[in-house]
Amino acid sequence: MKRVSFIALLLMVIFFKQSISQVVDTKANAILDKVSAKMKSYTSMKIEFTYTLDNKAEKIHQSKTGVVTIKGDKYTLNVQKQRIISDGKTVWTYIPDANEVQINNVNTKDDEALNPAKLLSTYNKNYRAKLIKEAMMDGVSTQIIDLVPIKGKAFFKVRLLIDKIKLQVISTEIYNKNGSIYAYKVNKFTPNTKVADSDFVFKAAEFPGVELNDMR
Repeated sequence: MKRVSFIALLLMVIFFKQSISQVVDTKANAILDKVSAKMKSYTSMKIEFTYTLDNKAEKIHQSKTGVVTIKGDKYTLNVQKQRIISDGKTVWTYIPDANEVQINNVNTKDDEALNPAKLLSTYNKNYRAKLIKEAMMDGVSTQIIDLVPIKGKAFFKVRLLIDKIKLQVISTEIYNKNGSIYAYKVNKFTPNTKVADSDFVFKAAEFPGVELNDMR
């Protein structure tokens, strides 16, 4: 994935050609509709998460913690000093080692995984949903749903673990065609957090000497 793509939860981005039943899974769709409606009811959300990348063939294992704040199409993402900010039109990616910020236009074709609200609001147009099973995990009643892209993407499946009672996404796993699995586990979810629109714009004054690299 191009960036430390959520959310999604977000975080949490991100996401073939694999056989799947053409029959619509009405139960899975009903569950996702409820979760989507719940998330749409929030004015904003803050998600503290753990991100992992695993690729057994390449013997890769990485783990990071981060925080993403989302308000509509706007978001801020902080992962181990790296900061990504978007006001819905522009994306600023701050690279601390170089004290540089890269400025790009939002790519509307980017994977939705960074923004769980966006993923859930578009799932019925871009994915086929399938309820895998319901299970108790650590005392929580959960539902496991797979989303399979209708059109070709770099990944072939998104697996959602949902809290059945709270109607919240607990974790997201994104299965890439290259064998990598990107996972986002929600450690803390805070809905309707107070956040101003100005928080979704990069403020160069807060980064003395920062180099602006406009790539638009």
